[in-house]
Amino acid sequence: MKQVRLAVIGAGNRGSAFAQWVSRNPGRAKVVAIAEPRAQWRTRMATAHDLPNEALFSDWTELLAHRPAIDAAIVTTQDRDHVAPAVALARKGVHVFVEKPLAATEAEVRTAIEAIEKTGVIFAVAHVLRYTPYTALVKEVLSSGRIGDPVSVRHFEPIGNLHFAHSYVRGNWGREETSSPLLLAKSCHDLDWLQYVMQAQIQRISSFGRLTYFHRENQPAGAAERCVDCQLVDTCTYSAPTFYGGHLASGNSGWPLKTFLPVVSPEALDEALREGKYGRCVWACDNDVVDHQVVNMEFDTGATGSFLLTAHATGAPRRTHIFGTHGELRCDGREVSVTEFATQETERIPVRVPGDETAGGGHLGGDAAAMDAFLRAVVSDNRSSVLSGLRETLISHLAVFAAERSRAKVRLEEVVF
Repeated sequence: MKQVRLAVIGAGNRGSAFAQWVSRNPGRAKVVAIAEPRAQWRTRMATAHDLPNEALFSDWTELLAHRPAIDAAIVTTQDRDHVAPAVALARKGVHVFVEKPLAATEAEVRTAIEAIEKTGVIFAVAHVLRYTPYTALVKEVLSSGRIGDPVSVRHFEPIGNLHFAHSYVRGNWGREETSSPLLLAKSCHDLDWLQYVMQAQIQRISSFGRLTYFHRENQPAGAAERCVDCQLVDTCTYSAPTFYGGHLASGNSGWPLKTFLPVVSPEALDEALREGKYGRCVWACDNDVVDHQVVNMEFDTGATGSFLLTAHATGAPRRTHIFGTHGELRCDGREVSVTEFATQETERIPVRVPGDETAGGGHLGGDAAAMDAFLRAVVSDNRSSVLSGLRETLISHLAVFAAERSRAKVRLEEVVF
């Protein structure tokens, strides 16, 4: 099998995760170039992959100008910076694997997909939920007809209060204007997954959601602007020294510390919490994305569904309940249970899961399987292994944009293809 030469555009957490998979599969692919504006992050990844200085670039435009010999690229920049490199690389004949979402607006998604489609390259978006072992099992059970025709689905994503505070209050995805709405940034692949397992497209959609808790009006009396200066630092649920310091003390140098520390150490963490954005009080940040949202949908089969995402829960795997004409199916990423009406018996089917549901745990095997599928497609020039290509990306993103229009205008929205 040909070894695929890969460039990584964006050396943050997601880029590092996919690149690490490449390192564990050296016969399949090799990272040969990195584009990353932050020197320390660029150096960190270069060291991990033993790359010389001439393989390192400050951004994707510099990389393309120097035209290194690459077959494919992993684009893991910030949300609003996905389209330009993805389209430019595709036009150069480079196959593209891009982190979700593809773009922050409907117009950009449509333009990007049209441009990439003309190039004929292999293209995939990291809708990693499609690739997990438990998704394959859910699809298998539904296809068997054991629960009959699916008529309704209830899907729940408990983001977790501390995860939300890190990523969507203090972190890079806290503001819509610089990243994207929460539903797009966090859960576009949930709406994608629902359409995939239900084998139906969302036709009508409505949504409600708002930022309820993480804003100035809820800041406790006596709280400071930064946790290190706060008299509540030892008792607050969202104390940055407690949260991040706990990860450091446990020996965890991955997520969330690697999000903002190029070199993980007590000294680096102390400096970051005193000066950087991750040391801010969660009630004194500039975040504006919603902290809870519900999406109601009608599929083109006539089935109905609901999706709830919330910050206000303990972090846990997504949970799904599918109701059919002959039975019910429940799944949580680790087990699928099937109850048939005729017998009233429930079968519980465990799933062999590599890692856990977090980004650090590989999203229940989805990260690895998505990379495997993309590279198989590149090597074989057969895109059948890619489950999240151009059309699937368009469908999933359009559903999100329709939901966001509904949330903003408080009305039912049609999903127009």
